[in-house]
Amino acid sequence: MSTDRIELRGLRVFGHHGVFDFEKRDGQEFVVDLTVWTDFSAAAKSDDITDTIHYGELADHVVGIVSGESRDLIETVVSEVADQVLAFDPRINAVEVVLHKPSAPIPHTFEDVRVVTSRRRTGILQGVEGE
Repeated sequence: MSTDRIELRGLRVFGHHGVFDFEKRDGQEFVVDLTVWTDFSAAAKSDDITDTIHYGELADHVVGIVSGESRDLIETVVSEVADQVLAFDPRINAVEVVLHKPSAPIPHTFEDVRVVTSRRRTGILQGVEGE
């Protein structure tokens, strides 16, 4: 499996996820980091966007999920994003999604809350941290 990857970092999306009523009502900004593993050698040869994953369209798809239906848990949101990204294009072999909730309602000083998940089509993906 190819270790080529496309990374989208810091995608800011306004959503209404959380267990508290005020989170659902008022919403807050979420930040998504996305890595997809794919073989883009055909695109490198052709210089044609149709031969690769269109990261603008992929970003639109992710924004639609995160800004969409309210969920209690960001674990649910990150899982939905990962599943939908894998289904987005059959050329995506694996995906890692990091969903940040920097304004989580925690009564302590903190920098960030993030949940991370990954999905892959088949086999073991080499080159993914922790594998």
